[in-house]
Amino acid sequence: MDLRKILTTDLIKLNLEANDKQGVIEELLDILMTTGKIETRDAALKALLEREEKMSTGIQHGVAIPHGKCEGVNELVACLGIKASGLDFKALDGEPSRIFIMTVSPVHRTGPHLQFLASISQLLKSKEQRDQILAAASPKDIIALF
Repeated sequence: MDLRKILTTDLIKLNLEANDKQGVIEELLDILMTTGKIETRDAALKALLEREEKMSTGIQHGVAIPHGKCEGVNELVACLGIKASGLDFKALDGEPSRIFIMTVSPVHRTGPHLQFLASISQLLKSKEQRDQILAAASPKDIIALF
């Protein structure tokens, strides 16, 4: 999966302002709303928070991948945010999360959702890649890493 077709510079925020899990989810969701990627904020927020209730999407190594499925999206959409200082996202390894990649997908399409999660997980398993993302000076620098 070509991540550059899904994540564009207008879908990347280098300095997230939120200081808690729900705040990050809402701030990322606002990026998707502002860019017209989703139609219904409430439905997407509900799907994302319900997914978090089942199990945190904070994985490990400072990465969280909040995701959900809802009506109001026609195709998989995603955005990326950085919180350099990190915050508690209830990650599996107990470490603060600093790189956040959110994806929202249509309810009845699982293929692209799973492909995206696999592609992003592959990219972020490298410490060097994670460090380069955190050091990026612009969204364009992050896109170049894909």
